[in-house]
Amino acid sequence: MAYVRKNVGKLTADERRRFVNALLEIKWRGVYDEFVRLHISYYTADGDKGLRAAHMGPSFLPWHRRFLLDLEGALQRVDPSVTVPYWDWTRDRSTTATPWTDDLLGGNGRSPDHQVVSGPFAYGQGYWPIKEGVTDGAFLTRNFGRPRDPIELPTKKDLDAALADKVYDTSPWDSTCTKGFRNKLEGWGTGRDHVAWRNHNLVHRWVGGAMLGGASVNDPVFWLHHAFVDMQWTRWQQRHRKSARYLPAAPPGAGDDQHGRIVARNESMPPWSVTPREMEDVSGIYRYA
Repeated sequence: MAYVRKNVGKLTADERRRFVNALLEIKWRGVYDEFVRLHISYYTADGDKGLRAAHMGPSFLPWHRRFLLDLEGALQRVDPSVTVPYWDWTRDRSTTATPWTDDLLGGNGRSPDHQVVSGPFAYGQGYWPIKEGVTDGAFLTRNFGRPRDPIELPTKKDLDAALADKVYDTSPWDSTCTKGFRNKLEGWGTGRDHVAWRNHNLVHRWVGGAMLGGASVNDPVFWLHHAFVDMQWTRWQQRHRKSARYLPAAPPGAGDDQHGRIVARNESMPPWSVTPREMEDVSGIYRYA
């Protein structure tokens, strides 16, 4: 029977406590930092060499779907009742309400070092030291809205613009795509701020601090954000049933710039043996409330 992922704002006090405690437990066991290391190692950009499985390519959505499932499995081995909630950043836009409360993720970082000093993941609590990162910082950081050069969270209109595209992805299958649902949701573009960063990417930028770059998993909001992104893939599939297939169906040929750089529908996504096709329908595993 499929379990349910709920809106974080709808969690009961007990569900909040269980979710936080399970995260802290897998951090203490050393399991959580394995997820951080994995995401860093697969944060490959257009300009880098090799396969782009996690970002800037078609497999962005199925890769993170599997990543979420692995994290959820780790949490459920601690507490079988726990599922990953989602944060609807088109509605819950306050910097002081859910999910930024002391019984969930804690609040914004302090000035001037952006250290998070409230909630269960604050460095001062002693339970959430940053051990894996792209910098040497030992504490969790946030910088909501980037006050020195302000940006806003994406809106429902921004999200709807991505959901309206009937095609999953298009050539050249990278961060420069101007058409296709995947990149409109992942959010790569040109220019500045709301033009350069849309939807998924803009949320990472808005939270700031640890949420910037490959080590963004260090902030537990990563999972709530990606659960909402994953939910949008499900919504898109339901809206475009006749055309809602992962693309490309076949890998680019030897003469194509993307040859060996992206994952086709029936190719395995490292580090797993699972294919994007196998990740297209997870209705038997979980659903969204």
